[in-house]
Amino acid sequence: MNVWEGAVTAAIAVTVTATMGFPLIPALKRLKFGQTILDIGPAWHKEKKQGIPTMGGFMFIIGTLAAFSVGMFMLWQNGGIDFTSYGKLNFFNAVSGFIMAACFAFMGFTDDLVKVKKKRNEGLTVKQKLTIQALIVTAYFASRIIAGDTRTVVDFPLLGQIDLWYFYYAVMGLGTIYIVNAVNLTDGLDGLCSSVTFVYCAAFVVICGALELSELGIMAAATAGGCVGFLVWNFHPAKIFMGDTGSMFLGGVVCALGLGAKCEVVMVIAAAVYIWEALTVLIQTTYFKITGGKRLFKMTPIHHSFELRGWKETKIVLVFSLLAAAFGAAATLLAVVGSAKFTF
Repeated sequence: MNVWEGAVTAAIAVTVTATMGFPLIPALKRLKFGQTILDIGPAWHKEKKQGIPTMGGFMFIIGTLAAFSVGMFMLWQNGGIDFTSYGKLNFFNAVSGFIMAACFAFMGFTDDLVKVKKKRNEGLTVKQKLTIQALIVTAYFASRIIAGDTRTVVDFPLLGQIDLWYFYYAVMGLGTIYIVNAVNLTDGLDGLCSSVTFVYCAAFVVICGALELSELGIMAAATAGGCVGFLVWNFHPAKIFMGDTGSMFLGGVVCALGLGAKCEVVMVIAAAVYIWEALTVLIQTTYFKITGGKRLFKMTPIHHSFELRGWKETKIVLVFSLLAAAFGAAATLLAVVGSAKFTF
């Protein structure tokens, strides 16, 4: 993927996603597909955000799909797609990764639809979500094995490699489910999830370029552009929310890029903000049970804790995005410096 192909892909995603807001937001309002605010969030969220259209993730899903398709076509036209052995797996990993993200989006849409129709703040049960997510991840890894990608080695840049054998699929499967749900938890403030995901995808545009993974680079550029286009409508004060439809899709893309590029450790570093968000929820829940009702943080996910300390949403989004940029830069540096050790 050259700079031109990446730029055109991102530009298409920005344009299509931003344009989708004009017909979609009024349509969602007519259908009364408004957001039901969770009781676990700050009290003022119910006053200011209740009823704002949700399922806005369709905007960047459509924008990303359009851009990804055009980008892949340009790549093919310019001879950038190799359908023999190694190159074929790169193409397949990008396409299967996008399909995995779309499957997560469909699950998120189902969850959003239940919330809207039942007018409650919870959709699918935790058991239902985890079961569906496990099936999606299993299908993703099964498709890679069938395609011939049986690599189970995990690279630790500058340190070496560890072959996890068949344990690879269990470890990465659980890791994928964790990160997808962590991305979902990050979607709690106007523009937060889309901003952090833009930074993550921007880092992977560079990483995929360095590792000559053009197809995944196209996916990263398309998703980054989709996030920017969505921010036109989602930046504070938000006119639409992405809902689980969008956050689950973005979580799928985050994992598809890291796993497809064989950069599992680099992915974890770049996704540090998501992981931190979800970890605070786990710590809070555990501490609450152990201490009989005491809380370690004011509120979790941790971005709500900063809200209760008086931080404005825009400040939280800026700080979290800068943190994501710092971890993204570190991950990019490790991937580029250690790229000579990557074997496929």
